[in-house]
Amino acid sequence: MAVAKQSSLDYSVVVPLYNEAQNVSPTHKELLATMDKLRGEYEIIYINDGSKDATLKELKKLKKAVVIDLNRNYGQSTALDAGFKAAQGEIIISLDGDLQNDPADIPRLLEKLKKDNLDVIAGWRRKRRDKNSVRILTRLGRACRGVLLNDRVHDSGCMLRAYRKEAVKSLDLQGEMHRYILALLRWKGFRIGELEVNHRPRIHGNTKYSSSKAVRGFIDLMYIWFINKYSQRPLHLFGYLSLLSSILAVLSLGESIAAKIIWSLSLNRNGFFYLGFFFFIASILFFSFGIIIDILIRIHHNSSPFEQRYYVREIVRN
Repeated sequence: MAVAKQSSLDYSVVVPLYNEAQNVSPTHKELLATMDKLRGEYEIIYINDGSKDATLKELKKLKKAVVIDLNRNYGQSTALDAGFKAAQGEIIISLDGDLQNDPADIPRLLEKLKKDNLDVIAGWRRKRRDKNSVRILTRLGRACRGVLLNDRVHDSGCMLRAYRKEAVKSLDLQGEMHRYILALLRWKGFRIGELEVNHRPRIHGNTKYSSSKAVRGFIDLMYIWFINKYSQRPLHLFGYLSLLSSILAVLSLGESIAAKIIWSLSLNRNGFFYLGFFFFIASILFFSFGIIIDILIRIHHNSSPFEQRYYVREIVRN
């Protein structure tokens, strides 16, 4: 069915793009062919994430499409965030614009979402068609997620997913957090399922995944671990560190005093004395950090949103 010009739609399809000019037209054709077979009205939202090639030019040629043009390259998480915030559908579908995700899988995702009464259904690329280097990095990332997040999903990097509106609107993405959307939603109490999907080899363009992105993703992983475990009680984490430092300080200072009594070893010649003093100062600092961070988080939760993190140059509706 044609795109409706109204505030409420059945489906929104969100596709972030960065330097994918050759994939724009075939992606749109496949999406139209799939979405036209569904019952309900829909919109297709493309986010041009500061592409340096002809991606924007190709997007403006499309019919039945909404194009959000960010004024520079912010990264996939921010591009997704812009698309999610613009989406008006009751069910929001995301996928990559590199033709590796197969739009023909969308009806199967929607069927399972409704049949199992889920909030999110995620694609699982069981037979991936990526380079070996990408596979190795993703396996390492999966192992780290399993230890720190226990998110219980096989493929957190597959963008082919279907969400209920309530789940998407609860997100605020930045950095490399698109890899941890499922973990964030699970912590918020949303029901998540998986479904095996087709994964096709890349024909045009180059992969955007690299070792530098993997490093940034690991840093975001540590941040998300902290937010999930201690965002409501940061003083507990720093309290544990303060207590540990206090114990080490007592043991180190105790050793230096014992050496003074037994062997008449001068305190200023005993390394344990300085080590104990260091741990004593560290325990005070850790506890102080915990109090300060706790206060800042309380202020954040009770204040207005931070300054806007990204800016849209224009929105084109065809």
